[in-house]
Amino acid sequence: MELSEKSLKTILEEQRGEYQRYLGVVSEDFKSQVQLIAESLSGMQRQLSVIRDMVVKNTEDIEIMKMDLHIIKDDLKEKADRCELKVLERRIEILEKR
Repeated sequence: MELSEKSLKTILEEQRGEYQRYLGVVSEDFKSQVQLIAESLSGMQRQLSVIRDMVVKNTEDIEIMKMDLHIIKDDLKEKADRCELKVLERRIEILEKR
């Protein structure tokens, strides 16, 4: 079977049309996949922002706790411990007996 130039041109035009439709489908699929990736990335950025805010707040809270602990330690140094209280109670008992 011999192909004439006209029939060859017709066949090539049909194949070209099929190929263009195929590329259109592939292009649409690619665009939808890229859109999904973009949406996922956007969600991750929002989550990262929330986590960053939480870290900042926790860091501030830790600094406040450190300052409070320092104050508590200083206050405890100024107070008598149990042994000192027992000694003082004993001395008061002796003084009261006199």
